[in-house]
Order: sequence, then structure tokens, then C-alpha cells
Amino acid sequence: MKLVITVVHDRDKNRITEALLRNGFKFTKIGSTGGFLREGNVTLLIGVEASDAERLMEVISDSCRTREQFINVLPPDTAPVGAFMASPVKVVVGGAVCFVMDVERFERF
Repeated sequence: MKLVITVVHDRDKNRITEALLRNGFKFTKIGSTGGFLREGNVTLLIGVEASDAERLMEVISDSCRTREQFINVLPPDTAPVGAFMASPVKVVVGGAVCFVMDVERFERF
């Protein structure tokens, strides 16, 4: 058995959770926040048989795509009054980060 911890952007959460349910995968959803952009994320804990792990990865890959977004380097509330505001910077957001771990034992009560 495998435990797949998947972190996805809030904008992708509905698409990925619907795809997981359609494909018969059970999961636990936890709200989280990214450290760089401080935007909302969702962390999914997905238990899966080792033989289904590759199919799970395909579902995740098909459901979460990266995209470009413009951000301000300094949020307006942290910039000094009258400071020059740099032009927004283009960054890549979205997609998914997956950690796959072996599970020694699994029980459901």
C-alpha cells in the first residue's frame, strides 16, 4: 500500500477531487497555505494499493496544470509609504506536488 500526499492550488481543488472520486480513489482533504505566494492550497492524503499508484498519478497529472500568474514583489501593506512599486513579476503556479510513501500497515475500523 502507498500513501500519496498531494498538494494542489485552490483553483485546482474541485477538478482534482471530482476526478479522484470518478476514478474510485478515496482521500482526505486538508486546507493549507503555500509558503512562497501565501495563497490557498489543498493537501490531499490518498491511500492506494501499490498496483493503482501509476493510475492515480495519471489522474492527478490530468487534473492539475501549471499556469502563469503575475504577482507584486511587495504586498502593498508592507511597502513603505511613497515607495516605488516594482512591476508585477510573472510566476508559474498550479500543478501538483506529490509525495509517495510506503505504508507498512493500514487498518480501517
